[in-house]
Amino acid sequence: MSIHSTPSQPSGLKFTRRSLLKASAVAGAGLAMGLSLGRSVHAAGSDILKVALIGCGGRGTGAAVNVLSADKGARLTCMADAFADKIAPCLAQIKAARPDQVDVKDNQCFVGFDAYKQAIASGVDVVVLALPSHFHCIHLKAAVEAGKHVFVEKPHAVDPVGVRMIGEACEIARQRNLSVVSGLCWRYDRGVRETMKRVHDGAIGDVVAVRTSYMTDFSWTRPRKPEYTEMEYQMRNWYNFCWLSGDLPGLTLVHSLDKGSWALGDKPPERAWGLGGRQVRTGPEYGDVYDHHTLVFEYANGVQMFAFVRQQTGCFADVSDHIIGTKGRANVLAHRIEGEQKWQFSGPKPNMYDVEHQELFAAIRAGKPINNGNYMATSTMLAVLGRMVAYSGASITWEEAMKSPLSLAPARYAFDADPPIKPDKDGRYPIAMPGITRFS
Repeated sequence: MSIHSTPSQPSGLKFTRRSLLKASAVAGAGLAMGLSLGRSVHAAGSDILKVALIGCGGRGTGAAVNVLSADKGARLTCMADAFADKIAPCLAQIKAARPDQVDVKDNQCFVGFDAYKQAIASGVDVVVLALPSHFHCIHLKAAVEAGKHVFVEKPHAVDPVGVRMIGEACEIARQRNLSVVSGLCWRYDRGVRETMKRVHDGAIGDVVAVRTSYMTDFSWTRPRKPEYTEMEYQMRNWYNFCWLSGDLPGLTLVHSLDKGSWALGDKPPERAWGLGGRQVRTGPEYGDVYDHHTLVFEYANGVQMFAFVRQQTGCFADVSDHIIGTKGRANVLAHRIEGEQKWQFSGPKPNMYDVEHQELFAAIRAGKPINNGNYMATSTMLAVLGRMVAYSGASITWEEAMKSPLSLAPARYAFDADPPIKPDKDGRYPIAMPGITRFS
């Protein structure tokens, strides 16, 4: 695989406050302008919080509706996307759902790779990021450096360089008293929260293993059109290109890895190993991603997390998370504990997609920021590390992965630029080969 590497950055981050402070030293004296904790970052004397949506696909459309449903004082005032044809249908759907909370003028709709910069500079208070995963860390850092609160979808990066950028951005947000809320949405599900609380309180004894899976049917592909450049084709078909999506560990399994990491106290593993490949999704329309991975994460206390992800039609499907302890086990998504202390959640279950925004906006208005940076970075790195071990066939330590200069970024962001990976004369893309592919 062709990659573009950047110089090595501080390694071995454990995402503690101390390590992130070191990683964010580049912010320097600029952080002295940080906002006081009790001050809400919106127009003086107004209860309106202006929102920019960056990324106008299906997830962005849904996120914007969730934002406006969460806070009656939220107003969508700005939209941005790489593609002009994404904005109008997105805006129409949002207006249909929340007509009184949309105030987007034509001159507040921005298009292109740099559209995010214009959106961030448009006078908004909150930025919602829901675009191809590769860009999340870049746009997150730009937003917090500009003093904005941010909701950022998962995964938050696709390579170690991007994970380190998450850590830097979230420390800048912490010092400026800005909220950063992650799209790792199960952290905001009431049933899952109650289950995890009991796990942490010892209801299943000491955790000895986690088994988690995200096995589903195919996701979508987008057809190539004659007028597309290679960069545009890959951007429109981004689920199927590793540099944009992070492959299946980043695209879907990251939710499962996040719940497993949560159960284990969000401490990084010592190492990981695994396997994967593409057995069914082999056509050029599937770019360079695999269709299955099996991953093992080994922790210092002997605990192991076993993770499975697959997208193949006609196969057994399962999306579940099981935490095994010395006194019982927890079925996380069923909100059930079996063993010595049997328990089943039976309370109300508000929509977690609304709750994450309700808590974000409540934090902004109270001047008590939420910062999900620690688990954002850890869970994203689990997905990156999992992909690295499957692609290479190697056993890789957390420390080795965190030191890696690996970046999947193109040399230049433009529709006439070369993406990091290109097809051969038959239209097929080079695929990572375990035992042959190496990652530095």
